[in-house]
Amino acid sequence: MVQVPAGSRPDARRWLVTGASRGIGHAVASLAASRGDRVCIVGRDPGIAGIAAAMGTDVFGISADVTKAVDVARIAAEVEARWGGLDVLINNAGLHRGGGLDRISDEDWEATLATNLTAPMRMVRALSRLMSEGGSVVNVGAVVGFRGFPGDSCYGASKAGLTGLTRVLAVELARRQIRVNMVVPGFVQTEMTATISERARKSIIGRIPLQRMGTVEEMADVCWWVAGAPYMTGSVVFTDGGLMCNL
Repeated sequence: MVQVPAGSRPDARRWLVTGASRGIGHAVASLAASRGDRVCIVGRDPGIAGIAAAMGTDVFGISADVTKAVDVARIAAEVEARWGGLDVLINNAGLHRGGGLDRISDEDWEATLATNLTAPMRMVRALSRLMSEGGSVVNVGAVVGFRGFPGDSCYGASKAGLTGLTRVLAVELARRQIRVNMVVPGFVQTEMTATISERARKSIIGRIPLQRMGTVEEMADVCWWVAGAPYMTGSVVFTDGGLMCNL
């Protein structure tokens, strides 16, 4: 039996956001919840239920590893049991493993592709069957998927692959009127970028025309808009302060 949360608007959209325990994913989920939509957040954090509860009454969390096929199946089954369908899927979960070609291990390569490329494919395959006309998938990419940065072969390859996957799925799912797009954040203030040295930080910001880092809230605003754009599919939306224009 489908469970409908008390107090939900009849027209509320149903969102699933991966990698939502922090960073961009958390910001996207928080924005959707604040605007009255129903949200499922997914993350490896065992305390994901508490994170969801803090966002609102129409938010629930699933602790899962999206690189595991059995977990993806479990996510889809729980969403179907609770809501009976899904309107928006945000593939945000990501993994960064850096290092030059002579330093990266096979494990680094496989883990990065499993998280950044294989997991989104599996999520779309499992969750798109719950979507009807008007459904929307937003994949979160990276600038490094379009421009080469030394030491980022794993991450760059996985995000470049995600771009190709986005465009193919946009064509395949268009026959069902489900849209698939990609949002590409630039240099954003997250836990991942917090480990970058001050020298590197200044160097990157110096190449950004707007001369600053982005915020997770700014990325969430764009994801929200792209998710609801009715005549956009197969598009890549750069949200990088002009970084791609200046490389």
